[in-house]
Amino acid sequence: MEDESDAAVIAASIGEPARFGAIFDRHATVLHRYLVRRLGPDEAESMVGEVFRIAFEKRDRYDHARLLARPWLYGIATNLVAKHRRSEARRLHAMARLAARRLPPVDLAEEVAGAADAADRWQRVAATVTALPVPELDALILHVWEGLAYDDVAEALGVPVGTVRSRLNRARRRLRELTTAHGGQPADSTEGRAPGRIGS
Repeated sequence: MEDESDAAVIAASIGEPARFGAIFDRHATVLHRYLVRRLGPDEAESMVGEVFRIAFEKRDRYDHARLLARPWLYGIATNLVAKHRRSEARRLHAMARLAARRLPPVDLAEEVAGAADAADRWQRVAATVTALPVPELDALILHVWEGLAYDDVAEALGVPVGTVRSRLNRARRRLRELTTAHGGQPADSTEGRAPGRIGS
């Protein structure tokens, strides 16, 4: 039933496996978007199926106190992304190149200088983001790109909320230090920003 919680659907799917299809229907689009952002469209297609295959196999261990399954699914997806870090780094650099081209310049001279500055700035940000320690990178992307609250990030990553806060603070500090060191404004430290804005 449409108004059933994810937890209720997963519980019911233990005896009726076909019921688990509702979890796919509810969350596949969001999980696909997350994986496209991290790995690109080609790998995301196959990865979504893998996320739900693993979730189906582990459904008997699901914590039914968690009414919404999305953080759990993000956790599975993030573990799979860990095996594809190189692809993710390439994807972030490609997104940085696209972001550098977005603002139209005023004239040819400004176009050349502005494009060079923007490309350099975005590539530095991409390099810093991809160089973050894996735990910080995962927390940053789940919180900023995917808009998960701290407690949902904590659930997805299997760590306490305080650990999530610490990881995000360290990631933000590294990003600020990057642009400050290059004489610019802090690189959109991610505090107070709407989700989905790192190079997207």
